[in-house]
Amino acid sequence: MSGYRTDAVATPANDIGEFDPMSALFSMEAAADPLPHYAIIRERCPVAKTPSMLGDGGSDNWLLSTYEDVMWALKHPEVFSSSPEAVNVGQEHNLIPLQVDPPEHAKYRRVLDPEFSPKRMAAIEDDVRTLVGEIIDRFVADGATDFHEEFATPVPSTVFLRLMGMPQTDLPQLLQWRDDTIRPNVEPGDMQGAQRIREATGRAITQYFEASIALRREQPDDNLLSRIVHAEVAGRSFTDDELLGICHLLMLAGLDTVTATLDCMIAYLARNPEQRQLLVDRPELLDGAIEEMLRTETPVAVVARVVKQEHEMRGCVLKPGDSVTIGIGPANGDEEFTDPMRVDFERDGNRHLAFGAGPHRCLGSHLARMELRIAIEEFHKRIPNYSIPDGVEIMYSPAIRQAFGLPLQW
Repeated sequence: MSGYRTDAVATPANDIGEFDPMSALFSMEAAADPLPHYAIIRERCPVAKTPSMLGDGGSDNWLLSTYEDVMWALKHPEVFSSSPEAVNVGQEHNLIPLQVDPPEHAKYRRVLDPEFSPKRMAAIEDDVRTLVGEIIDRFVADGATDFHEEFATPVPSTVFLRLMGMPQTDLPQLLQWRDDTIRPNVEPGDMQGAQRIREATGRAITQYFEASIALRREQPDDNLLSRIVHAEVAGRSFTDDELLGICHLLMLAGLDTVTATLDCMIAYLARNPEQRQLLVDRPELLDGAIEEMLRTETPVAVVARVVKQEHEMRGCVLKPGDSVTIGIGPANGDEEFTDPMRVDFERDGNRHLAFGAGPHRCLGSHLARMELRIAIEEFHKRIPNYSIPDGVEIMYSPAIRQAFGLPLQW
């Protein structure tokens, strides 16, 4: 099957007319109920050419949606690069290690991977469990809560600040910067307005971490930020630019993706009480349930890349400079998985792509899994039966599927 244009210049073999896969992918409907919408995209245009998202008039944007194509792209950064040209969130420095491709990428991962290893995560489990319990204590007696505001947001945010050794009082400002970066408050389609907000936010984040890094140089401690500041990469100290890029990326990842994942998972369990009860009765299934909900609910639905070498995919020629939207969410619903629309907490061989694949596979995947497991375990111990109030419709942001609010009652 070939790729297709969304301006009605489709391939004769499969004329998709006015169907716009990018609009379908980023729609509120797909964010709320992704798998059926992803299936339509994969079937109608597994490789789709769309108007450029870079706005330079000289390159195309491509959407990849099948498991095979997405996996190949993620494993070949020499073709599908994660360099700064792929995405600009207003950062003033390369987001390290995300925006550095191999072979340079490897030297940063050698330093950072041990900081997020299973051994490191196991060492902080008791502390995380205590923090989660303290957060539940704030609302458990009320019989109701906005899960997004009172649990999904503070859990990973509190853990991140504790891990980094940063003041908890800084959290409101950091969350505002997170939202201004990922979900800037502009009218739909106002890309220039969104970029202006992101760039102003990027400057503020740089100033914040410049001060934090200077403090750790003068007053080192045993927390993650201090360890990174005093670490060596390839036999030398990190430069200020490198440290600022690392901190910027860790902030965005640490404050957003687990929040979005908890929203998606608990909303699913609230709507499917038989599945929720299964986890309450058989907590040993939780690890498999988390993997399956990462597949079916995939919070980070897309990642961005830029083409570095000409490459043909399903009869389509992708040229250097073209931007590529890699459909992680659509790939996770592919027929690569047996009966992919079914949620199976005991699924074997669940090779989902929620954390990516290849060299740029998520640095914090072990931390995320640990936070998700403890958060759901402790929530179910204290609040095993919960539901979404009648008449409430949960709305999610596209691309990164975070709930705008998630009211629960018990």
